[in-house]
Amino acid sequence: MDTVFGKIIAGEIQAEKLYEDEHCIVIPDINPAAPVHLLVIPKKPLAMLSEADEDDQLLLGHLMLVVAKMANQLGVADGYRVIINNGAGGGQTVFHLHIHIIAGFEMKESDM
Repeated sequence: MDTVFGKIIAGEIQAEKLYEDEHCIVIPDINPAAPVHLLVIPKKPLAMLSEADEDDQLLLGHLMLVVAKMANQLGVADGYRVIINNGAGGGQTVFHLHIHIIAGFEMKESDM
């Protein structure tokens, strides 16, 4: 777990944890792209979504449920975007799977 997210999970780097359970943490993005910009990060050191396999099915489902829970908790359940960047070509810069929750402004399809 030598990524910044692995170090946060291990407690080596301090971060504001908005949610934590046995499978994941949720932290604010340090460079937010929107008024609400959170990261849902699994504790399992999975580099990217394309490396997930059938053994990760329950974890991936759990992460999506945490996304919905956080959106409800923050009052943005009526409109938010969920983004997973996969690989350098997909814009991934930290190679530990993480899910972006982005909200707080009106989004259009052209914002993609």
